[in-house]
Amino acid sequence: MTLFPAAPAPASLPDPVPGPLPVPDPLPQTPPLPAVFTGRVLVTGGASGLGAAVSAAVTAAGGSVVVLDRDISAVTAAKAVQVDVADRAGVEAAVLEAAQILGGLDAVVTAAGIDRCGRLEDVAAEEWEKVIGVNLLGTVSVVRAALPHLAVSHGRVITVASTLGLKAVSDATAYCASKFGVIGFSRALAAETRGQVGVTTMIPGGMKTRFFDDRTEQYRPQDDSRLNDPENVAAAILFVLGQPAGCEVREMLICHEDEDSWP
Repeated sequence: MTLFPAAPAPASLPDPVPGPLPVPDPLPQTPPLPAVFTGRVLVTGGASGLGAAVSAAVTAAGGSVVVLDRDISAVTAAKAVQVDVADRAGVEAAVLEAAQILGGLDAVVTAAGIDRCGRLEDVAAEEWEKVIGVNLLGTVSVVRAALPHLAVSHGRVITVASTLGLKAVSDATAYCASKFGVIGFSRALAAETRGQVGVTTMIPGGMKTRFFDDRTEQYRPQDDSRLNDPENVAAAILFVLGQPAGCEVREMLICHEDEDSWP
């Protein structure tokens, strides 16, 4: 039998140096690679907020944009068609006009949206239904009208939902119902059109836009430092638009790191 010598005892480690832990050097900040996208994009709600940020991002990347909005007076950097997305007949005509202007469609981004805050019994039925009409039915009308054009180009639909399409809160029955509906519609549409048209549901948290301007003080964010910049969401949408053929981003949730409406 062979005997092996015992391993030497490990040397004792020095006592740790008292005091705070050293702070590592910050990671070098490298500029993002320039995105290139040359497609033809229809953006609803493109006159302000997220829609305007998407329009600017697509244009900067080399794409072509037509904006659909109720008020297009502020749109100067893209072609625009005035329409209320809750008007189905108007939407059908506007989408056709946009496709003619661009010579076809490669993508649709449905960023138009409104809200009416309050308890169910305190929000007038007409106002409650208007939220559904714009956020959900308006999304459906735009997508339905655009599908024939997107089928030709094997294009993409990007619907804009919300973290409140995943997590319900009080005093937001209309908005939550509409955004839950957008998510359900988008998932079903993705199953229905797979292999023909790409479908992505963008799920943003709160953003620094004028979306909150017409609310009473009770329903305005008390700390806008926890709101995301819409340009960040627009960059995520541009990432989705730039995916190669055959690759789909089905859903993406994007929010400020301190977002409190998710999870």
